[in-house]
Amino acid sequence: MKILLIQLKRIGDLILTTPAIAAVRDKFPDAHLTVVISSEGKALAPAIAGVNRLLVMPRGFAGFGTIAAIMRGKFDYCVDFTRNDRSALLVLLSRAKKRIVSFRIKVRSKFRTRFYNEFVEHRMRDMHVIDYHLALLESLGISNASRAVQLQLPKNSRATADELLSAHNIKRNFIIFHPGSARAEKFWNAQRWADVIKHAGDNHDVDLVLTGGSSPLEQTHIGDIKSKVRHRVVDVSGRTDLLALAALIGKARLLITVDSAPMHLASASRTPEVILFGPTNPFHWRPRESPALILQGTSTSPITEFVPKQPRLPMNQISTEAVIDAMETLLSAPATSPRL
Repeated sequence: MKILLIQLKRIGDLILTTPAIAAVRDKFPDAHLTVVISSEGKALAPAIAGVNRLLVMPRGFAGFGTIAAIMRGKFDYCVDFTRNDRSALLVLLSRAKKRIVSFRIKVRSKFRTRFYNEFVEHRMRDMHVIDYHLALLESLGISNASRAVQLQLPKNSRATADELLSAHNIKRNFIIFHPGSARAEKFWNAQRWADVIKHAGDNHDVDLVLTGGSSPLEQTHIGDIKSKVRHRVVDVSGRTDLLALAALIGKARLLITVDSAPMHLASASRTPEVILFGPTNPFHWRPRESPALILQGTSTSPITEFVPKQPRLPMNQISTEAVIDAMETLLSAPATSPRL
């Protein structure tokens, strides 16, 4: 049996597809499993287990090689987790006997509806993203699968994390602060970040580590935060690849982050985390496996009730005191052992 899974969205989406990939492998242990991902997801590829072939689908003419490989595939099943024009084209070209997507495609595009022959009666807007991905597998006879994020970090990523810690003489417990995102609307106020970092340094015997991307947008934000902090802070932003960052998060005592990919990496290793949500709805994206406290809006305590529809909220409604209180709650609990 040959199975094709298509996930062309961002890194966070791909991480949250790993429970579905694992469920397909568990159901069909002898199948040849091919997964198609975007260029952005390529950095995660070495940590995705149970896949026989992983194809990267770049945009433009560079994607012809992947298209040709799919056309030669002779697949039995194809599941489209992406549900856009590019993924629909790959589904059509796969010529799989069973081509699966959400029934919502019928509402959104009658033209693309013709590319599929199995429609699952679930809507992403009503579900957590992991649950939605798993629901698409019902046509394959898969139910009650584990919702746990599944990543297997290669040895070289762990070694890189160890080398970073050694190079910066980090021998104590450490807290990672990840303030960056590809979207500026997810940035929290730099002074508030500095105040939280100062509180951690003043009140706990820990090292303080900053992580983030190398883009000018993130680096400017991180530089603004650092300029306001008087404690020793180890800045490794822009100096780790995705999987080395995952390994580093797996060793941390605590992660404090905005809604971004590190939130999902911490979920994979069960690292405790404080997560600041703003315009994105945590109903769909929140971790459910790791000890996580979620802050959003003007609430002075972590939110525990989540709804499918809510207004977009600005990040700066989250107070410094709420973040510090959540941090203290998790630091007062026993440390967890990393799962990665």
